Amino acid sequence: MNRLYDSMEPRVIDDDMLKLAVGEQSSQEETGELAKQEGILFKDVLSLQLDFRNILHIDNLWQFENLRKLQLDNNVIEKIEGLENLTHLVWLDLSFNNIETIEGLDTLVNLEDLSLFNNRISNIDSLDALVKLQVLSLGNNQIDNMMNIIYLRQFRCLRMLSLSGNPISEVEDYKMFICAYLPDLVYLDFRRIDDHTKEVAEAKHHYSIEELKHRENLMQARLEEEQVRREELERHKSLSAIREELEMPNIEKMILECSTDISELFDALMMLEMQLVEQLEETISMFERNIVNLVGLFIENVQSLMAQCRDLENHHHEKLLEISISTLEKAVKGDLDEDLSEDVRALFVDKDTIVNAVGASHDIHLLKIDNREDELVTRINSWCTRLVDKIHRDEIMRNRKRVKEISLYIDHMKSELDNLEYSDILD
Repeated sequence: MNRLYDSMEPRVIDDDMLKLAVGEQSSQEETGELAKQEGILFKDVLSLQLDFRNILHIDNLWQFENLRKLQLDNNVIEKIEGLENLTHLVWLDLSFNNIETIEGLDTLVNLEDLSLFNNRISNIDSLDALVKLQVLSLGNNQIDNMMNIIYLRQFRCLRMLSLSGNPISEVEDYKMFICAYLPDLVYLDFRRIDDHTKEVAEAKHHYSIEELKHRENLMQARLEEEQVRREELERHKSLSAIREELEMPNIEKMILECSTDISELFDALMMLEMQLVEQLEETISMFERNIVNLVGLFIENVQSLMAQCRDLENHHHEKLLEISISTLEKAVKGDLDEDLSEDVRALFVDKDTIVNAVGASHDIHLLKIDNREDELVTRINSWCTRLVDKIHRDEIMRNRKRVKEISLYIDHMKSELDNLEYSDILD
């Protein structure tokens, strides 16, 4: 995964390298001769190839203000930097480098295709500004936390994602988890996701997805409310003159800081709750698998025990039938000396009667064994289903209660801040 420095010294992007790269590209184009005669205007370049040049630091790209495509793959770059002026960039390739952290992309608001394949990245973050992102390649890195997938839900345009070669791609539920949490994704690891896979994934993670959507809606509502509050605070700036006369020049700044702190607290609490939900979901899933296995083992033991009961009943039936026929033969010969009741003697009329009676008894015993087996299997399966459903319901109720507590607490703090604000202005 890691690209080492080769025998050539690591380089920094300078003017000579840029002129050479642009010249190589222009030599095959109609504008090549004109570029040679009048010089190269970097601001007119739309595509730039800087691959396989042993680049260590990204620099001197500020002149390419209209650049749309940039190739920096197969270098030894360790940090994403120097791209802040490339606001028109649509396609960026940083694959096969030594990058450990995603950063320096905050101004690339038009970026649609980003490749960070084969680096050292362990966490997916700092991509919030890439609202138009459609293709994201992060294969062959060190990403091992499934929470990174949830972070990608904010990118509504994302249609292609590559994560193969990361530790998370070895997780058993890897594909289903991604298909469930990123429902608009079309390609995963360069393979198209079929509708059946999406339906199965959605059904499997239905509880978690619904709760996540609920939390996302709450957070969106909270952001909208915060935006309204900011607008109100902006309007309150018109009172700055009054506040200065009242010797309170810093009240607005303090209120803004407090409001920001409250919003950050809300985000932190909601993120912790979301992480807790994921951890509990994993624990509940593990418990569910274990309890299902235990129930299956119990059913196997019950079935084995009932099979033994049937064998014993069959053996008993054979012995009873043998004894009954022997007794019948003695009764016919008049050699019956046992002290039998009249009801029992009435059965020893002929062979058919005694065989039918013994057979009926045998059938009743087998029926009782079958009924008992069905009862035990039905009850244990019903108990298992009720237990698992109750655990899921309890977790949903716990989560909603906690989210409500957080919301009420934040509302209370904001209300206190509002009261403080107005009371200070009136004093």
